[in-house]
Amino acid sequence: MLQAQAKPVHLYMEANPNPNSLKFVANFMLVEDGVSFDYPDAESTENSPLAKELFNFAAVKRVFIASNFVTVTKDEAVEWAEIQTIIRDHIKKYLESGKKVVNASFDKDPLFDEADSETVKKIKGILDEYIRPAVEQDGGAIVFHSFQEGVVKVLLQGACSGCPSSTVTLKAGIENLLTRMLPEVKEVQAEGV
Repeated sequence: MLQAQAKPVHLYMEANPNPNSLKFVANFMLVEDGVSFDYPDAESTENSPLAKELFNFAAVKRVFIASNFVTVTKDEAVEWAEIQTIIRDHIKKYLESGKKVVNASFDKDPLFDEADSETVKKIKGILDEYIRPAVEQDGGAIVFHSFQEGVVKVLLQGACSGCPSSTVTLKAGIENLLTRMLPEVKEVQAEGV
């Protein structure tokens, strides 16, 4: 009789501009591409058993899950050298178990809405195509919030939340790109930061 084989899991760690965050990258997709889940506290983890388990570590202050990675933000009082191997091993063991990382499904594309104006559709398209991949590379995500009177508001999640360089990224990178590509955009602001 054949026995089920555990999925081979390779997990490596990547630093990012936020010194309190570390990105744990897997060799396969954890959630659908373009979808992300941000857990700012243990109470918000109802749909992610992995995030819930990670908050059992006292040093864990935020968990972010997207594509093939988990970004963990730690307490400033703790050094990564003290906890990174423990957290990496826990995530690896969890992934090897084959359990779902996030219990969520979507009936439609969560990014695009047919009711959006043409400008909002263009903004979301630029964010998705040009900006999301770069922000994900740093262990975070950017999510469209609103567009009114020339001002685009976005949510910064994962490693971007509380990152010292997020303001520079927002103004020099994202705002510069959007205002250059869409004349109707005059400014970009981070919501909830």
